[in-house]
Parts: sequence; C-alpha cells; structure tokens
Amino acid sequence: MEPITGTPTIHWHRLADGRVQCDVCPRACKLKDGQRGLCFVRGAAGGEVLLTTYGRSSGFCVDPIEKKPLNHFLPGTSVLSFGTAGCNLACKFCQNWDISKSREWDTLADQAAPETIARAAQRLGCHSVAFTYNDPVIFMEYAMDVADACRALGIKSVAVTAGYMTDQSRPDFYAHMDAANVDLKGFTEAFYHDVCAAELAPVLDTLRYLKHETDVWFEITTLLIPGLNDSDEELDAMTRWVVAELGPDVPMHFTAFHPDYKMLDRPPTPPATLTRARRIAVANGVRYAYTGNVHDEPGGSTTCHQCGERLIGRDWYNLTAWNLTGDGRCRRCGTPCAGVFAGPPGHWGARRRPVRLAEAAYR
Repeated sequence: MEPITGTPTIHWHRLADGRVQCDVCPRACKLKDGQRGLCFVRGAAGGEVLLTTYGRSSGFCVDPIEKKPLNHFLPGTSVLSFGTAGCNLACKFCQNWDISKSREWDTLADQAAPETIARAAQRLGCHSVAFTYNDPVIFMEYAMDVADACRALGIKSVAVTAGYMTDQSRPDFYAHMDAANVDLKGFTEAFYHDVCAAELAPVLDTLRYLKHETDVWFEITTLLIPGLNDSDEELDAMTRWVVAELGPDVPMHFTAFHPDYKMLDRPPTPPATLTRARRIAVANGVRYAYTGNVHDEPGGSTTCHQCGERLIGRDWYNLTAWNLTGDGRCRRCGTPCAGVFAGPPGHWGARRRPVRLAEAAYR
C-alpha cells in the first residue's frame, strides 16, 4: 500500500503491540503503519493516526436545505454542500456509493482550506454549509475546522451523518455543529449487522446525546427498503422509541429507496409505504413526520399539531405556503413550531447548482 500522508487526528491511542487504534467510531480499527481503517481515509503512519483527506473534497454544490433533508432549520435557504471520500459503514444499498466507497484519489478533485469554504459560502449567499454525500464523522477534524471558520462569518454548519461514533468523539464533533440529520437506517440489530455491517446501539446513543446533551437541532431520516425495514412492527417500535426517548418534536423523514450499489434485487419503495410509515409515526405521537423522494405535498408539509393549520407547504423542495410568524409560531393559534427559524423563509427553491470553489471564493 502507498505511504499514508495527511493531518494528525484526534481520538486514537497506541496499543501494547505497537499498533494504533482509531477511537472515532465503534469499529475501533487497529492498524499497523501503512494500514487504513475500513473508512479508508483514516490510516496509521509514524505511530499515529492520520486523516488523509483533510482539505480535499469530491465536489461542491449549492442545494436547498430541504434536500439534506432538514425541514425545520432555516427553511427555503441555500446550503453549500460537500463531502470527501470513504465511509465507516458498508451499507449494501448506499445511494452515494461512488463517493462513499471510492478508493480513487481522483474523486477528490477540489482542494480548499476551511477559510476558503467559509468565504465561498458567504459570497454565494448560503446560510449554512453541509458536510454530506459521505459521513463527516470520518473526516471530523476537517469538518470541525470548516465549521469554526463558518461560525466566524455567521454561517451555520450541518452534519448529514449515520451517527455511528463513540462516546469519546461525540462531544468534540457536535460542539462545532448547529444542525444534523441522522440516518436511522432501521430499528433492529439484525438489519444493521446484515445490511450495514454495523450496530444499531451506537446510533441510538448518538440520538440520545443530541437531544439531551446538546443544543444542536436535528432531524431523523429512514430510507425504507421493501421487505427489509418497512414492516408495521418495526415502524411502530421505531416511532414509539423516538417519542419516548427524544420527545414528539423531533422531525422524522421516511424516504424512498431505489435499487443501487449491491442491492439491485429490491424494487423501489412504493409511495404508499411512505404514507403508511408517516401515518404510524403520527399515531404514535410524532408531531412532524414527512415523506421524501416523492412528490407528496401533504406528506411533505408541516402542520400545526395544535390546530391543524398548514404552517409550511412543500412540494418536494419547493415551499408552497408559509403560515409562521417571525419567531416560528402558528399564525392561526400561536402555538410554537419546533425548529430554527429566522424570520421570513428563503426562496432558493429546488435548484441544485454545482460550483467550483475557487471561482466562488474569489470572484
């Protein structure tokens, strides 16, 4: 294997046998010099763990914040999105496998210092920067530095993550984040083990941590795969757990699967499955449950849990109605809507705009 070069990381320790152990995620990869962890981007060199993708990206794009998906965090605004390469899970259905499973450094076409990214977001009129496409947990040092540079300019930071991390790494990482969307991939250990080569328990720990020990706004997404994680029983157990452990105000997104990567034998998710999941969630007390990856304005819209008024209308990523006051209350009855709102909504809409960072930062 080629020599590993990169930036020293946090959350690792040396073992008695001379190897080093990465402590960022529950895999606890034990590495000899020259070896990489399963994520491929954290590796051992010179008796320490290095992040080999610091300052490098697979590309930048301006998206609607609703695409992350975040429905209750600065609705209608644009977000500068980017990722790197690699992943610490091995989901057979990965929808971004060309990035998350990339072993080609040519994937990382753009290079940018944290301050460059923050300035680009500011010049592009983005209210936030999102670490997405692959999991920012594996490039946490880079993500944290970018978040700090953004915070200095009044720009928020968003983590789109599977939440698969350790008790040690969570506080450092989330101290730098303003919002997160956590991918709760299923609600059984068997699903996580067989389909994702991971464990459910650490993800649930991350969700509890976010709710009870941080001020980070977060929402949950579950990609429903026919016959694997979409049964009434599993959806009932999941949504009951969310209300009991996290409260009724955490938004849940149920999104449609399409065949990809190593899971080409499953059909796409029928829209009726998403509607059924949303119905189960609402019946169990989830106040904000959404369907995703389909045109379904009722399923994508935010409703006041007190009076039933449509607070935010959505057709996919486009806002179609706005009935919130400036401080996020229902205009009809005055009940607060949970979320992070800053006056009137943005008007970015469903546009997706790829950008070259150098041009955006310095034009």
